[in-house]
Amino acid sequence: MGELNRRDFLRAVAAGTAVVALPALSCAPAGGALRGAAGPAGEGGAYFDQFGVDEGLLGRVLARALSRGGEFAEVFLQHTLRHSVGLEDGAVNKAFTSVDLGAGIRVLKGDATGFAFCEDLTEAALLATAETAASVADGAPGAAPRRFAASRPPSRYRLAVPWSEVGIQRKLPLVARLDRSARARDARVIKVSASLTDETSHLLVANCEGLRVEDLQPMLVLGASCVAERQGKVETNSQALAKRQGVDWATDGRIDALAARLVDRCVALFEAVPPPIGELPVVLAAGSSGILLHEAIGHGMEADFNRKGTSIFADKIGQRIAPPGVTIVDDATRPHERGSLNVDDEGREGERTVLVEDGVLRTFLHDRISARHYGLPASTGSGRRQSFRFPPVPRMRNTYMERGPHKPEEVIASVKKGLYAEDFSNGQVAIGAGDFTFFLKYGRLIEDGKLTAVVKDANLIGSGPKVLEKVDMVADDLIIDENAWTCGKDGQGVPVSLGLPTARAGAISIGGRKA
Repeated sequence: MGELNRRDFLRAVAAGTAVVALPALSCAPAGGALRGAAGPAGEGGAYFDQFGVDEGLLGRVLARALSRGGEFAEVFLQHTLRHSVGLEDGAVNKAFTSVDLGAGIRVLKGDATGFAFCEDLTEAALLATAETAASVADGAPGAAPRRFAASRPPSRYRLAVPWSEVGIQRKLPLVARLDRSARARDARVIKVSASLTDETSHLLVANCEGLRVEDLQPMLVLGASCVAERQGKVETNSQALAKRQGVDWATDGRIDALAARLVDRCVALFEAVPPPIGELPVVLAAGSSGILLHEAIGHGMEADFNRKGTSIFADKIGQRIAPPGVTIVDDATRPHERGSLNVDDEGREGERTVLVEDGVLRTFLHDRISARHYGLPASTGSGRRQSFRFPPVPRMRNTYMERGPHKPEEVIASVKKGLYAEDFSNGQVAIGAGDFTFFLKYGRLIEDGKLTAVVKDANLIGSGPKVLEKVDMVADDLIIDENAWTCGKDGQGVPVSLGLPTARAGAISIGGRKA
């Protein structure tokens, strides 16, 4: 997880790295040289030509990858530049730049996957890496790669000013304002750390079926943590904003609002009371409480878990798994969201995937391998990887529940005694059954339909699928949370977003810190 995001519980317990089958794929020859190219979304040119990786070399690498009888071959190139600057109590305490460059090559043969990567884009290194990936097969050379066809993906996160044109002189004042705003918010704040990280990642996917597509993916993470003290008692908090956005998005208003949320929730904990214990109605606040939806339910809808039969949803396509009115979506198309994608890491255009429609499970999140296993014409554009060092697996993007018919105050008023859950800090999930334990950092009591005392250190314990069955009121105030969520699976993390409208779950078990 990124250093600005301390929500470690998104690195979920997974069932291990999948080695999955892709039966009977064939890349038929089309004759002639490979040609045609597409630049990054909304851009012109071919970015990786500057490293000597033109379409001719890509064709030779794919041919080498198929040289031992592989049925499908793919090259994934990545060049990522990341800059970060941080302050602690008003003084610069870090400033660094990192560069990552390399290629991942995947070959599929029957039920087997061959994968290798290199950090050198010379022809010799790429061919050697392709040879290693090709060793998953042991036969005569496969069909020749097809010609590349031009492909221009959508443009969902174009920046007016690219991060490559933004110097430290524009970044440092933003971090300094966040630091000052947080320290000025409350006299009890004794320590503040603030930082800004920007990232620009150039990607290229080319495969033996003739796909060649490039994308340019930006990212901004502006975050802070604080420590407050009152009469010897200490409380801490951390918050972040993360978007596929540029420097102009980090306005004074957004920075001050982030600082206010950071400090106000921190000092409110001084007045917090212990949570109620037992099975009670829980109202999930709009926004960040969508983490429960993401972890306890969303992972179970990733197709590799279902293909292996480890998810509770494996045999439930077409069945009702939630009350009418509950619709759950995983959407790559939302402009500038942290989890949005023009194309996934297999080169498939990102799409809006309705997982649960009016309470009925409609589909899973698919990559190429699972789509073929389930007999689907194409994936859902959900094949994702942390970097060129990893093969893709089905992953979430922006996962949320759609709006319902109620007002948020109506949902809260419906509860005589319960808990209003607002800010989670960590937890554990068993993907197969969906059993979870989440630690609630900040919430409030609901007494006679009104929000009252602040609550901290509560544990929410239960089964994701069973909680989903008990969602009986959904409000119309959907919020996609803007925190720096990073989801972990199979040892790799990817940026995601999540959200929820205010929603009532009829009953969740609540325990205290030691429950």
